[in-house]
Amino acid sequence: MSYYHSRMLDISFEDAIERATNALKREGFGVLTEIDVTATFKKKLNIDFRPYRILGACNPKFAHKALTLEDKVGTMLPCNVIVQKLPDGRVEVAAVDPIASMSSIDNPSLGDIAVEVNEKLQRVIESL
Repeated sequence: MSYYHSRMLDISFEDAIERATNALKREGFGVLTEIDVTATFKKKLNIDFRPYRILGACNPKFAHKALTLEDKVGTMLPCNVIVQKLPDGRVEVAAVDPIASMSSIDNPSLGDIAVEVNEKLQRVIESL
């Protein structure tokens, strides 16, 4: 089982971030965090790394449901979406598969939530 959904795009890195952010909004997600991995590696390790951004997306309705059912599920939130520029110039956008990540939690009640969130994240990726 794959742990992510992805799509390759022939657009700029910044345009891909904007498209992903807008697609997430359409599915009820907000971007709570944005980690610029490239800048962090340069600052902390003095390493040049390809453009790579992690968007920490959250759908409050589903986060609330999940936290009500399992208080430690917050260790797996928010739902991460990555945007990275590949060596061939294309940009990849990938989102976590919550079904794969939630399968490690022994709480069957989370399954329905994971399925719904997964469907939303798949639509995000497909809409790009």
